[in-house]
Amino acid sequence: MEGLVNIFVRSVFIDNMVFAYFLGMCSYLAVSRTVSTANGLGIAVVFVLGITVPVNYLIENYFLSAGAMAWLGEGFAAIDLSFLSFIMFIAVIASMVQLVEMIVEKFAPALYSSLGIFLPLIAVNCAILGGSLFMQEREYANIAEATSFGLGSGVGFYLAIVGIAAIREKIRYSNVPGPLRGLGITFIVTGLMGIAFMSFMGIKL
Repeated sequence: MEGLVNIFVRSVFIDNMVFAYFLGMCSYLAVSRTVSTANGLGIAVVFVLGITVPVNYLIENYFLSAGAMAWLGEGFAAIDLSFLSFIMFIAVIASMVQLVEMIVEKFAPALYSSLGIFLPLIAVNCAILGGSLFMQEREYANIAEATSFGLGSGVGFYLAIVGIAAIREKIRYSNVPGPLRGLGITFIVTGLMGIAFMSFMGIKL
């Protein structure tokens, strides 16, 4: 249990997708104008990462990696389908994003309209694919660890986008120099938040 908590906390604070690896910056910058839209996209990313990472873990370990299909019989032990990893990961991600898009459109049409093109673009969000690729690289021991990592990565992205959205709403009432208004001050604040999150690297878990 401690191992799962360790993975979750590290993926939220220390290995944050936005502030540690700068993944998913396109949607992070574009959808963070208001807290309401940032909250909706953040929840969608948590859902997608929380499902796609463990699903891709199962596909990787039972079908794609070298010798993964040995459970089907000795004749399948030599099969190596690891070259299909990118295609399969993206297919799973696209399927889950389509499901999220349908749910949001059905139950929250206002949020669906405010998110616009950025909701279906979660399918090509590098933070989502990065979650599955990091899972593959780190070779987690079981699906519980992969799920913990996926949920933690999603929560980390959620904290980042909601945090910057709250700051951007407050900055509107601040006396920001003209050339820095808009994305300029957002980049500066993002850099400062990234430095702040680096302080968590000293935590021993």
